[in-house]
Amino acid sequence: MATSVVWHALKPRISSPDGLKTVARVRRLATVSDALVPQAIPRPKKACFGAAAFKIKDGPTFYGNSFGAMANASGEAVFTTSLVGYPESMTDPSYRKQILVFTQPLIGNYGVPSAERDTYGLLRHFESSTIQTSGIVVGDVALQHSHWTAVQSLSEWCAQEGVPGISGVDTREIVKFLRDHGSSRARIDIDGIQDAAQDWEQAYEDPAEMDLIALVSTRKPFHVLSGGGLAHIALIDCGVKENIIRSLVSRGMSVTCLPYDFPIHTHAHEFDGVFISNGPGDPTRCKSTSGNLRQLMNTSNIPIMGICLGHQLLAIAAGARTSKMRYGNRAHNIPNHGYAVDASTLPSDFQEHFVNLNDGSNEGIIHRSRPIFSTQFHPEAKGGPLDTSYLFHVYLEHIQKYNQNVPEYSKDRRSSPGLAQFPLDLNPLHHGHAERAESLS
Repeated sequence: MATSVVWHALKPRISSPDGLKTVARVRRLATVSDALVPQAIPRPKKACFGAAAFKIKDGPTFYGNSFGAMANASGEAVFTTSLVGYPESMTDPSYRKQILVFTQPLIGNYGVPSAERDTYGLLRHFESSTIQTSGIVVGDVALQHSHWTAVQSLSEWCAQEGVPGISGVDTREIVKFLRDHGSSRARIDIDGIQDAAQDWEQAYEDPAEMDLIALVSTRKPFHVLSGGGLAHIALIDCGVKENIIRSLVSRGMSVTCLPYDFPIHTHAHEFDGVFISNGPGDPTRCKSTSGNLRQLMNTSNIPIMGICLGHQLLAIAAGARTSKMRYGNRAHNIPNHGYAVDASTLPSDFQEHFVNLNDGSNEGIIHRSRPIFSTQFHPEAKGGPLDTSYLFHVYLEHIQKYNQNVPEYSKDRRSSPGLAQFPLDLNPLHHGHAERAESLS
């Protein structure tokens, strides 16, 4: 018998936010079954199911059904049009303190994979060791999943991580509001869960006023060996994704991940290249990082590459300005960012390298004569596309040419005495994300 998709509809729920009774039929569960008749599906353990509300500050309230953790959450509401890759998106440190609204109607149908690690000690299926989003909003959540890599459902995973979700809401209407009014502060409130007494402003956290980078950066340096020995990279960890590290080490570059405020300008001579990672929040708040990069470019010719927040920080260090986008670009088929570099403010020795054809926003810069470039988009993106992953090869070529011109820089400096003052973890399994997890709140 051919496999068929069976939709399980919940009993219509009555809500009356305006004193009028409104009947809303909500599809809560999509499963794949060989039977043509709906079957009773047991609910996952440890997950919350009940009434919930998604409230936008100074905006509408959407009533739906909760899943995941029995907890309330607040943050900046943003939306993504990605069709797949919710485990990667939810664990991306760039989404810290954000409530992620998925426009894809069904989320969770292939479950959540294990925390398996590869030969480099990096997570295969996640971008960090924990969910970074404050909460998620979906039109339909699949409470039963089917995929050979899955070990639990999306709802079970959210419950385990203490992250609430809401389903059964009109995500199209939510996205229309966010497009018209811009990314907004919002809350997920679970029926029956009361927060500690707080005023209206405190009830809606404002990530723009937080030093988010300090929450996601590693607290101490750690090292990931490549086995190739082609280069040794200093990676400034502003909230680095696992696949960025993998994209470097898989090409023969060993990586030392350093805290976001590490004084790299005083240690550049101990590395073959410097890389600035992605991360969350307003780049103008990362003054120590951009200041260190400015001094680095003034004192060293070392090759530099940046991605996402790293791109913005490099531009600021060069003298350019950034601004917050109205509602940002977040997806796999378009560049992913909430802030943008104003290319018109770039100094004369830099030029625009990539441009977004959808809205004209800057997507990359490059130095006119030195091996320095950055991209706003993600060449390493999971789950794709990978058509710009060649940029990591370009970075490696810059490093190899740099080492040919400066022979003394070609040696491996993993044991550099200059790093002795910083506790260096040489075990890739003791990845810096474990340090981040201690500061999650």
